[in-house]
Amino acid sequence: MAWHTVKRFFDAAKPEDLFTGQWQNRTSVLDDYKPYLDDRWNDGITNAWKLCEEIVPLGYKSSYQRVRAYLHKKRTSPQPVTARPPSPRTVSGWILRRPETLTEPEQLQLKTVRTQCPELDALTLHVRSFATMLTERQGERLPAWLDTVRQDDLPSLHTLAAGIDRDIDAVTAGLTLPWSSGAVEGHVNRIKMLKRQMFGRAGFQLLRKRVLLA
Repeated sequence: MAWHTVKRFFDAAKPEDLFTGQWQNRTSVLDDYKPYLDDRWNDGITNAWKLCEEIVPLGYKSSYQRVRAYLHKKRTSPQPVTARPPSPRTVSGWILRRPETLTEPEQLQLKTVRTQCPELDALTLHVRSFATMLTERQGERLPAWLDTVRQDDLPSLHTLAAGIDRDIDAVTAGLTLPWSSGAVEGHVNRIKMLKRQMFGRAGFQLLRKRVLLA
């Protein structure tokens, strides 16, 4: 054995400390449905066959044995067995996407996250409300949205609200009027690209010629 393997056995205070390694955290086709199984388990529904039948309409296509093995582990493990929490990047993606584009397992997992974390629940409501203002040009709702944001303990959104307040007329116009500065931003980006291609070693006259001749 390698020395670090021996040390891991030596340092273990109890057998459960050895339950680590590459096989402990590998992904499974059941992962998306574990939050649902955990909720039903907490409701007192522990029959593996019944729970397997319940997750099939949600999109589960694997075997009954996987469900049975997961529930058996919950029954016999000395430590609580629950679904592995999703990563922050994954949760952010769920919050920023349109709700109707989420799959049923994703909606279920997001619901579980929002239930267990009131701050994320409030954040989700604010983000989706702002997205509605943005896509439907409802800039007149901006003051009410800012007041609602300030009532919750979300420092990052408070910083965003303060920045909007400093230029609220422009932000309201951007959320209301049909015009876009996208074309101007595209030209600015093109000029910056030409400038980067010259690595800062050319003067304004050459940059001007390249912009005009392009």
